[in-house]
Amino acid sequence: MGFMDSAKDAAEATGEKIGRKVDDAKEAASDKVDEMQADAEVKKKEAELKKAESEAEATKAKNEYKKDLRD
Repeated sequence: MGFMDSAKDAAEATGEKIGRKVDDAKEAASDKVDEMQADAEVKKKEAELKKAESEAEATKAKNEYKKDLRD
C-alpha cells in the first residue's frame, strides 16, 4: 500500500502543479489582453485628441479668414 499511496500523492501533486501552471498561463494571457486593450484605448484617445486639435485649428483659420474679409 505504501507504493500506491506514494504514487497517488505524486499524481495529485503533479496534477496540482499542472493546474497552477494552467491558471498562471490563463492569468498571464488575460493580463496581456488587458494591456493590449489599454494600449488600444490610449491610441484611440490620442487620435481623438489630434482630430479635435485639427478641428480647432481649422475653425480658428476659418474665423480669421472671415475676420479678414470683414476688415
